[in-house]
Amino acid sequence: MKVCIGLSGGVDSSVAALLLKQQGYDVFGLFMQNWHDLTGTLHGDCEWEEDRFVAEMVARKIGIPFYFVDLSKEYRARVVDYMFDEYSKGRTPNPDVLCNREIKFDAFLKVAQKLGADMVATGHYCRKDEIPGPDGQKIYRILEGTDPNKDQSYFLCQLTQEQLSKALFPIGDIIKPKVRELAHEADLPSADKKDSQGICFVGKVDLPTFLQQKLKSVEGDVVEVYDAFYSDCEQYKFVEDTLGSILKDGASLDMLTGYISEDKASGTSSGTPNAYDPEKFASLSDEQWQRLSTPLTYEDIKFETETYRSGKKHIKKTRYKENPYGKIVGRHDGAQFYTIGQRKGLNIGGHQDSIFVISTDIPNNIIYVGEGHRHKGLSRSCLRVAPEEIHWIRPDLEMKVGETRRYRVRIRYRQPLQDAFLIRRESGLYILFDCPQRGITAGQFAVWYAPDDEMIGSGVI
Repeated sequence: MKVCIGLSGGVDSSVAALLLKQQGYDVFGLFMQNWHDLTGTLHGDCEWEEDRFVAEMVARKIGIPFYFVDLSKEYRARVVDYMFDEYSKGRTPNPDVLCNREIKFDAFLKVAQKLGADMVATGHYCRKDEIPGPDGQKIYRILEGTDPNKDQSYFLCQLTQEQLSKALFPIGDIIKPKVRELAHEADLPSADKKDSQGICFVGKVDLPTFLQQKLKSVEGDVVEVYDAFYSDCEQYKFVEDTLGSILKDGASLDMLTGYISEDKASGTSSGTPNAYDPEKFASLSDEQWQRLSTPLTYEDIKFETETYRSGKKHIKKTRYKENPYGKIVGRHDGAQFYTIGQRKGLNIGGHQDSIFVISTDIPNNIIYVGEGHRHKGLSRSCLRVAPEEIHWIRPDLEMKVGETRRYRVRIRYRQPLQDAFLIRRESGLYILFDCPQRGITAGQFAVWYAPDDEMIGSGVI
């Protein structure tokens, strides 16, 4: 069997190529260039040129043919332009997920096949196996990688059965330290190369500068939202009352997320998940589920001005009247450059705890922020995936309208899996978490897994 390994110049793809060669496959390496523009990148040199040089040395060391392909046009059209469009709407896309769906296992796969490849292999930390389907056809399964610190299955959440049928993941059952060890034993040029960071094939970037290639920078207000807002907010009260109505009898409700670190949410502060009763879900209409999954907005917080006299000369000045719901605490360069849960880059002082973005109003160019990890605006319990955005890696396990299932879900890479109910309705797929989640962000992917580590499906939030 002829296998094309996507050689990136990193240690993971290098060891994947080495293992394939040792296992007797007819292997060749293919390096793809996907980006030329250095605008916003945080390095001064053409990093891809160095990566290509290392990849070519790896191929020579292993003893496999090496090829190069430029897919920058496809990458810009199918990944970067989508990225710009999503950010312009105040959503936060995941370019790495799109890169795998649109480039590595589509455009790149087609090039590999023209070069004679039967399969395409990558250095992802995930596992693949196959089982017989009810019609006798093979069903391909994708599972978490063996190394819990490096599992990359999340980035492959949009692949289809057809794409998986052509995919190999040689290092999915190996832990990262062992990968490094194998690279050193084989004296591979990439053995000590640092892992890549930032946007897939673009690199580590200053995101606002990168986005300013197409998105205009316009100053606007940063508004801090106070706790008093939620006491009088109809939507917050609706969510609280509705969640309370579907709890098991006698159970109490916690609306706030527990906190460990930037990428690990423990659930509730008490450590006790909300005990929902799935038999009560039927009492909620599609309209109620939709409202339950709708994020809070803050357009009702208005600021009126007043004039006053200041100093010995009683100079007339203007200021904002005090508002019990919030305060204008700073300025920003464009609401589209910020994302829910963001802490860095706000440059707002005078607070005891960290300040986080809790909402962005793109039409009015306003960012809303809150103080502290347990600010009410950071936590949500329910999200919705629109019908057209639901993707089943296992089409044979697709949920029917009216069906409810239990899965483990993550809403961002490296987040520990969270227990949740998936509720299928005509209006979409609703994910109700046992524990409130921090920083649920529109445009990101929610991915659900079975108890045996199999990734079942995904959808855009």
